[in-house]
Amino acid sequence: MAKLTEQDIIGWKGSEDDYMNADQLEFFRERLLQMKEELVINATQTTNHLQEQEATPDPADRATLEEEYALELRTRDRERKLLLKIDSTIRKIDDNNYGFCEDTGEPIGLLRLLARPTASLTVEAQERRERQKKQYAD
Repeated sequence: MAKLTEQDIIGWKGSEDDYMNADQLEFFRERLLQMKEELVINATQTTNHLQEQEATPDPADRATLEEEYALELRTRDRERKLLLKIDSTIRKIDDNNYGFCEDTGEPIGLLRLLARPTASLTVEAQERRERQKKQYAD
């Protein structure tokens, strides 16, 4: 069978028994690997950019540069955490546990996974966790 496209995923009308079949798992594996590759490229570009840093005598320019670098490093730190989540998600695909809610065991849903391939909870379970977190924070 040909590789699935995003349109195939959006228009999927299969049965529950066919949810997370081999073709769907391969589609999401490819999507995750592509995300990972983009993040690694971004990290490499940041490293190169920071190594090209030139000293500037003007304190205002230096402060601006430092702020830009700090923002870039925060972004890369978020991406580093996402890389770990991508690797964890790929392991779930390998173990045939991908696409099912960690809390309820229910299908997460193809559209949610298309929007957020690393999702590990259904929308309802995610909302429940966020409400609980908010209650403890208040």
